[in-house]
Amino acid sequence: MTAVTDQDHTEHADHAGDTVTETGTGTENEHEHGNEHGNGGGENRLPEERDPKGGRPEEEKGDRHGRTDSDSTGSIGSIGSTDSSGPWGDGLIARRVAEGAGAEPVAAVEIRSHSTQPAAPLAYDGALRSRLDALRELVGLSRTRLDSRTLAEAGRVLDEAAARRRLSGQHTVVAIAGATGSGKSQLFNTLAGVPISETGVRRPTTAAPIACSWSDGAASLIERLGIPPRLRRRPLQSAEAEAQLRGLVLVDLPDHDSAAVQHREHVDRILALVDAVIWVVDPEKYADAMLHERYLRPMAGHAEVMFVVLNQTDRLPGEATDQVLDDLRRLLDEDGIALGEYGEPGATVLALSALTGDGVGELREALGQFVAERGAPARRISADVDAAAVGLWPVYATRRRTGLSEEARDEFAARLADAVGATAAGEAAERAWLRNANRACGTPWLRLWRWYQDRYEPATGRLPLSAQADEEATARQRVEQAVRTLADRASAGLPAPWAQAVREAAVRGSQGLPEALDELAARAGLPPGRPPRPGWWPAAVLSQAAMTILQVVGGLWLLGQIVGFMAPNLGVPVLLMVIGIVGGPLIEWSCRMAARGPARRYGTDAERRLREAAAGCGRARVLDPVAAELLRYREVREQFGRVAGVGATAR
Repeated sequence: MTAVTDQDHTEHADHAGDTVTETGTGTENEHEHGNEHGNGGGENRLPEERDPKGGRPEEEKGDRHGRTDSDSTGSIGSIGSTDSSGPWGDGLIARRVAEGAGAEPVAAVEIRSHSTQPAAPLAYDGALRSRLDALRELVGLSRTRLDSRTLAEAGRVLDEAAARRRLSGQHTVVAIAGATGSGKSQLFNTLAGVPISETGVRRPTTAAPIACSWSDGAASLIERLGIPPRLRRRPLQSAEAEAQLRGLVLVDLPDHDSAAVQHREHVDRILALVDAVIWVVDPEKYADAMLHERYLRPMAGHAEVMFVVLNQTDRLPGEATDQVLDDLRRLLDEDGIALGEYGEPGATVLALSALTGDGVGELREALGQFVAERGAPARRISADVDAAAVGLWPVYATRRRTGLSEEARDEFAARLADAVGATAAGEAAERAWLRNANRACGTPWLRLWRWYQDRYEPATGRLPLSAQADEEATARQRVEQAVRTLADRASAGLPAPWAQAVREAAVRGSQGLPEALDELAARAGLPPGRPPRPGWWPAAVLSQAAMTILQVVGGLWLLGQIVGFMAPNLGVPVLLMVIGIVGGPLIEWSCRMAARGPARRYGTDAERRLREAAAGCGRARVLDPVAAELLRYREVREQFGRVAGVGATAR
């Protein structure tokens, strides 16, 4: 005798309850027009919802036609075609209706399950643990860069993976989902061996999810689904049948296309929590757009934990079942769902009739093998991680080379050097060195003349205030342009959130950069005092002094001859004066030629120092923050590669 029992949510009671016998329907009329031709199948209520003595509450003793439980049991009508044009009159499906037939009552017993030890928790393999750790690291690194909505699904997957890992690893939770009239509740009852879930012509029939566990230790799993104790069952079958599905927790869901919003919410919530799902379709609505677009297509990555069952094959004549099944496989392939054919991983597609039992044994065998492998929870979590990775692909992955090249860095430093006037500063340093050399090595008469000019003539060559303001504005524009160019190059090819983060880092660094460069130019420009002198300068000064002495001696000698103080002799004093007069400028010109090299090196060093200072300022304020953002992106991209199960994406 086959019976069904309530499953206590604590699963630690050790006494048996009272026996309750109830009468209910064991079949489901799958068509709405059965209301017109059938006998109005009665409601098969759960044991907790019945009177403790085994009957219905007083107000529910009779149905809407005045019949009592004894004459309002569910029925299966004789099958016949309703279309005069033949079984394929609608182009695909032979429509049949129930015409009424009595169903044998099924006894159910309510007992308490015996206490058991808690089931061992689920264990993930190394690869899945690595992917989950990478996803957790990825979310942590991205919280300050991405909005919470972008990371919501990844966070949900991590939470559900952690919650599922703490629960039993010896059980597999499988949901039966389907549209109105697909026969999923009838298939649920057939697999359980007893009428647990209500079936009938009234739609929707299943108002709340019902769980049925084939072994102890699944209470925490069922509690996670939010199914109350009054909707939990344990089928009592033969030892062979129970052993075949040991570890299975089967959940009958409401119709996913129900008009009741609460029913659809139940479906969406539980589908996100179960380890696997059996999609039940019927010959009429197997191609329903809502099923494929809302559920099957988004869950294409979960094919390995998915069964697709074509029910009600008893309504299809001849070879129509194979044709409908082939068309169903075609639709699943278009949805991107891999089909588990020829030993390949993917969804299992079967055809059966829950009414006649044809094909149910094949589903039971496949389901038993699926549960015995104990791999569905990990595969479900892995598929969830895959789906999260697909959703995060646009904000992490890129097929272009990212980062800053040395060329871009050098160009940025060159733009800052130009803005701060490094080249002009080097040229000014070179001119200053040459001017100092001329002053040190020039003739005394020329130096006296230059001193007079500097002292008594107004300074020339100074820029007016308006010209200085224009130069500062131009320098600021050059700095801003350099920062924008760098930000554009650094963010090129990055996903939008990370490109925005790079640009924001560059803009933050550019604030106050022109002022810092001005201050830097003042500190790193020309050193105070005169430029350094080479070692040969004292010899040049002494030579210039000797030339001056020769001129003075020659002049005094001539003067002495003129006044008669000395004997007339024009040759020697004139020669001394000529040597002094010619030698002084010649020494000055030689020193100027010799000073060009050192002056150029001095100007180059000054320009280099200013360029390095400008580059250091730009690196500290702009390049380093931008490089930090790029490094963070490379880190999250590597983590994303681990999450996606592939190597790091192209750099």
